[in-house]
Amino acid sequence: MAIKTYKPTTASRRNMTVTNYTQLSKVDPEKSLLEPLKKNSGRNSYGRITVRHRGGGNRRKYRVIDFKRDKDGINANVLTIEYDPNRSAFIALVQYEDGEKRYILAPHDLKVGDVVRSGADADIKPGNALPLLNIPVGTFIHNIELYPGRGAQLVRSAGNMAQLMGKENDYALIRLPSGEMRKVPIGAKASIGQVSNIDHENVHYGKAGRVRHMGIRPTVRGSVMNPCDHPHGGGEGKSPVGRPGPVTPWGKPALGYKTRKTHNRTDKYIVKRRNGK
Repeated sequence: MAIKTYKPTTASRRNMTVTNYTQLSKVDPEKSLLEPLKKNSGRNSYGRITVRHRGGGNRRKYRVIDFKRDKDGINANVLTIEYDPNRSAFIALVQYEDGEKRYILAPHDLKVGDVVRSGADADIKPGNALPLLNIPVGTFIHNIELYPGRGAQLVRSAGNMAQLMGKENDYALIRLPSGEMRKVPIGAKASIGQVSNIDHENVHYGKAGRVRHMGIRPTVRGSVMNPCDHPHGGGEGKSPVGRPGPVTPWGKPALGYKTRKTHNRTDKYIVKRRNGK
């Protein structure tokens, strides 16, 4: 799907681009698959801000997505390809032969009228979901389960895809978009193809208001604060941070700081890290 540009009628319009949504179905979302979405604005259950720079934004409803793809052996027709405000990828409304409707993540090149299927007997074509055991080595996949039956957790954002690199005993070897090589149980399901909206990464917001509509509030640099507010603050004029490296407002290393546990129980499934080590 292409990127749409505008004539520079204002300064912000000059640098603004949007995704061209003309190929999406111009329909209202399926009401039976909508749920209310409460705003937390970065607060936890105690009402304290745990994630900064959150708040405001346009009102949204959650679309219930079928990440498990557990309705095996039944064909489903694609009724619509729709925009989802809760994710970067597009979603597809499918109707099974028994009349049930579900939303799934739409892969690239899926069109209205196509037929998708889930299960070990499904064909290797975009939109179909199969266990990794039944997918040929070298196939590009997305929407991957980490544990069979739990639902997809990996490779779900716009334009992403992983590759099935091999199979050995009870595990399949997958190369993730980050470059990480990881073992996944061979009974876990994955969908064929690349996630839709591949031009999402090329969109330029152009003005601050568009980011506010997403529920993101402004970020202030620590170097322009006072010393009581941030370790980078204070000094006459523009001053260096005064430390070996930049830090967070609470003094922790800010850039490249590892947050993963040093002895994680899933380390044994990671064959190669995304940084090559």
